[in-house]
Amino acid sequence: MIVTRLELRDFRNYEAAELQLPVGLAVVVGPNGAGKTNLLEAVYFGCTGGSPRTSNERELVRRGASVARVVVDTRDDEAAHRLEVGFEPGEAKRLRVDGAAVNSLSFDARPLVSVFMPERLELVKGAPAARRAHLDQVVAALWPARAGARAAYSRALAQRNALLGRIRAGAATPSALDAWDAELAREGIALMEHRAEAVDGLQEPFGRLAGQLGLPGPAEVRYRPRSAAADAEGLAAELGERRGADLDRGFTAHGPHRDELGLRLDGVTLRAYGSQGQQRTALLALLFAERELLSARRGRPPLMLLDDVMSELDAERRELLAELLRSGGQAIVTATEADHVPGVAEDELIRVGAGALLGPVAA
Repeated sequence: MIVTRLELRDFRNYEAAELQLPVGLAVVVGPNGAGKTNLLEAVYFGCTGGSPRTSNERELVRRGASVARVVVDTRDDEAAHRLEVGFEPGEAKRLRVDGAAVNSLSFDARPLVSVFMPERLELVKGAPAARRAHLDQVVAALWPARAGARAAYSRALAQRNALLGRIRAGAATPSALDAWDAELAREGIALMEHRAEAVDGLQEPFGRLAGQLGLPGPAEVRYRPRSAAADAEGLAAELGERRGADLDRGFTAHGPHRDELGLRLDGVTLRAYGSQGQQRTALLALLFAERELLSARRGRPPLMLLDDVMSELDAERRELLAELLRSGGQAIVTATEADHVPGVAEDELIRVGAGALLGPVAA
């Protein structure tokens, strides 16, 4: 599935913009501060209903305006769809698919989206929670039927934590935890198995792409579950062994909500020991490995949104990245100069300046 058209109203520094997008590669070119990153963010917002840059969506509304609106038209081999997202501070976000109001933008109606922006480096160098959430999104993209596993586990975890609080207050007995230990273990083992299978599929492409993109040594992506249990009974037993400590703390300290996804180079974690350049390269390799896996397993490569990714690469790596971007699926890349993207054609360019499109893209 590809994005064929984007329409903006009062989004960031754009008062109004409308453009057709090419099927393959599009390169957004303009000076710093012109709105290149904002255009990528708008595509992501229109496809997913959220921002990859901020949790404060008031920032998305253009100064002096009251409502931001993004419309994205998509197409696959079977159908075309229109996704609409409207946001007004203080009001509920308005989402529509083909004119009908919805609570969320489903995977069926929209492209899968993979984004590289400076803020996304937190995925490599930040806290484990972001990596767990990202891995669970990959699981949902690979196997849509498994998309509810994380939510099911989170509900069970919340119930167990609430019960710990009641026991501490004298309103329940510790034996009441038996049922929730079993429920949490059942959902937790399923979540662990899904995560492990996804990471197993990412191992080979991540290591290969990391080397091609310039990481100096063997690179690996490693899933590190907190639990050593092989089945639900084993995880429930572990929870039982830690029950006293959980009652002292008032929360559950063991289980898949404490798992880690590690990116490593030469046997050491990039989170702690990698340079910013190495962390950027590892993130790129991870995103392209996910694209390769999704293409192989589902025949549905994600839309790639890459912000200012070429500026820190040498000529050889730029050539390689340009080849990867053209190797399948749709991609939108920003650059300050068109020649930062080797082989770019005029009909692949989107020129922007000061929140305005300076030239149309051929439909």
